[in-house]
Amino acid sequence: MSYESKIINDPVFGFIKIPKGLLYDLVCHPVVQRLTRIRQLGLSSVVYPGAQHTRFQHSLGAFHLMSEAIRELTAKGNFIFDSEAEAVEAAILLHDVGHGPFSHVLEHTLVQGIAHEEISLLLMERINREMNGQLSLAIRIFQDQYPKRFLHQLVSGQLDMDRLDYLRRDSFYTGVTEGNIGSARIIKMLDVRDDRLVVESKGIYSIENFLTARRLMYWQVYLHKTSVAYEQLLLNTLQRAKKLASQGEELFAPPALRFFLYNDIGRRRFHDDPDCLENFLMLDDNDIWTSLKAWTRHPDKVLATLSEGMVNRKLFKVEVSSEPFPETRRQALQAQIAQALGIPADDARYFLATPDIETNMYNPADDSIDILYSDGTTRGIAEASDMFDIALLSHKVKKHYLCYWRLGK
Repeated sequence: MSYESKIINDPVFGFIKIPKGLLYDLVCHPVVQRLTRIRQLGLSSVVYPGAQHTRFQHSLGAFHLMSEAIRELTAKGNFIFDSEAEAVEAAILLHDVGHGPFSHVLEHTLVQGIAHEEISLLLMERINREMNGQLSLAIRIFQDQYPKRFLHQLVSGQLDMDRLDYLRRDSFYTGVTEGNIGSARIIKMLDVRDDRLVVESKGIYSIENFLTARRLMYWQVYLHKTSVAYEQLLLNTLQRAKKLASQGEELFAPPALRFFLYNDIGRRRFHDDPDCLENFLMLDDNDIWTSLKAWTRHPDKVLATLSEGMVNRKLFKVEVSSEPFPETRRQALQAQIAQALGIPADDARYFLATPDIETNMYNPADDSIDILYSDGTTRGIAEASDMFDIALLSHKVKKHYLCYWRLGK
């Protein structure tokens, strides 16, 4: 591996070294550079104006933490070949390349039945062909098909470098300081036992802080009710645009967005039709914003009103409940909106949304966090923590949202 490197100044971690060769080539690759045009937190800037950072910045940060983790694990006597270190760093650098504009919005409107992780894999395989197989090992690690399973845990697990970066970075850019985790301390405490990542017992308080911070960031930032409402407004706007396109209506759209609006793209077609991936690579946040601005003047009143709401921050009003909202309430709101806007009752459904969001912060069945003691024994964090109610974090929390167009002033 070359010891020459490029240095990037990152506001969260300081100087990040990118070794010349495969890793530097990946950073410069158009598939990765596209992430500079996609915001990490989608529409969260509606609540936290500082949240303007990109998925590219996050990918670089996760790469940096991966380099630190490999250095730490090697220093503790865990043998990692240079080729394995480079491969796991490449895997984390590319883990988010399958994201479309505004995070998961694309997955629910323009493309059906294919998740961003699957698109990431397709893109990694594409780059691998271009690079004559240099990413084969990275892909095996990414898919958890490599004998050293702990390497995959570093890419995708309870304590992966993805989470350690985004919690730290999102906390920094939103200003939500409670979400700031001790990523350096956690990495210092990592080790491997029986081919699994473990955390030395003296790091247990850092893990407790990490799990608490993650829960707080989810409900205060990622699932903030205003952000959820803004995302629902965008979803409904794109669904209306898609509906008009299916009826042959002429819509302004950059070529990549036009391809997804005027074609029905499911999982099979995405795999079989090379045009899908080509157009996906040309799609970023700018295509959506440019189209929304143009659509504010579209003759279709529904599309124009929704788009104007997006562009000029006329957000859905939102209510949150632990119980589902009654259907009668939804029907009454739909009738009121139809009357207020002078549109058919059926079209008023675009001005309403009732998403349910369910999440838990720690699932030991999925991939437990194990604590390593000085006598060589390990215990799960749920058992090891003497002050922490892991059962609370493991419990799935479900919230029901009612988002609707504001009536009157």
